[in-house]
Amino acid sequence: MLLGIGLVVLVLDQLTKAWVIAQLPEGSWWSPLPGQAWRVLRFTHTTNSGAAFGIFPNQGSFFMLVAVIVVIAILIYYRNLPAGNWLMRLSLGLQLGGAVGNLIDRVRYGYVIDFIDIGFWPIFNLADASIVIGVVLLAYSLWRTEGHSEATGQPEHSPQGEKE
Repeated sequence: MLLGIGLVVLVLDQLTKAWVIAQLPEGSWWSPLPGQAWRVLRFTHTTNSGAAFGIFPNQGSFFMLVAVIVVIAILIYYRNLPAGNWLMRLSLGLQLGGAVGNLIDRVRYGYVIDFIDIGFWPIFNLADASIVIGVVLLAYSLWRTEGHSEATGQPEHSPQGEKE
C-alpha cells in the first residue's frame, strides 16, 4: 500500500508540474474557471527554493537532506506498523509520495515547482497537498489510537491473549 500510494502521488505530482512548465511561463497564470471564478482557483507557475509557503528561501540543500531523512524514516516506520492500520498506512504513503516529488524537483531544478493558487493561501503543488493531508491523517490516526487505549485501558495493538 505504501509504495502504491506513494507512486500514484509521485506520478501525478510530476505530470502536473511538467504540464505547468510546458504551458505556463514562470509568473503567468491560467484559470480553468470562467469569469470571476479565476479569483478562487487558478494555476500560477512559481518556484520555491525554501520550505513550505516560501519560508527559509535558498535553503534547498538543507531541505533535500530533510526529505531524504523523512523518506528513510517513513520506510522504517512503515515496516513496524500493525497489519490492520490502513489509515496510518495511507497517511505515510501520501507523505512518501509528496516528499519524493518535491525532492525530485530540488535535485533537478534546485527549487520546487508550485502552481495551485487558491487566492487566500500561498501557492502550492500536489506534493505539498499530499504531505499536509498525510500529516493530518497521521495525527488523526494517532489520536484515535490514543483515544481507544485510554477508553479501554488496554494498548491498541497488544497481542491477543497476552496479559498485562
